[in-house]
Parts: sequence; C-alpha cells; structure tokens
Amino acid sequence: MGPLILYSTSGCALCEQALELLFALPELHGAGLTVVDVADDDVLAERYGARLPVLAFAGDELDAPFDRHAVVRWWQHVRRD
Repeated sequence: MGPLILYSTSGCALCEQALELLFALPELHGAGLTVVDVADDDVLAERYGARLPVLAFAGDELDAPFDRHAVVRWWQHVRRD
C-alpha cells in the first residue's frame, strides 16, 4: 500500500500546522509518514502547489484545509478500502 504522504513545501504555514497535527494523532502512529517537498519536483509542484498541504495514501487524497476530525475520518476510510 505504501506510506502516508504529506505533500508540502518549506515556508508554508498550513503545511507546518498539518505536520504538527499528524504527529499529534495517535490514530496515525506507525503509519510510516513521508513528507514530500513539492518544490523539488516540477510535476508535483504543478499538481499540488495550489492545494498544499495534501495528504495521500493508496491513491486517495485529502486536501487542506483539514482538522483532526477530517483526518481521522479520512484515514479510517482509506484504511478500509
């Protein structure tokens, strides 16, 4: 299935908040979070730049803005598929 991915970039306040939120969620412990800076890849920057931060897992994506409840609901959904 692969890891849980946070598409992000440096200097993005929403991205930093999202990362803090993800680290604080016990539901995600052990999920293997990978943070990908879209600034390092033109294709990813084009795809995600205006939507950051974006969570991705197994082909499903959750765009910002999201809060604890949205992440937990989304995570439960993608883990069941």
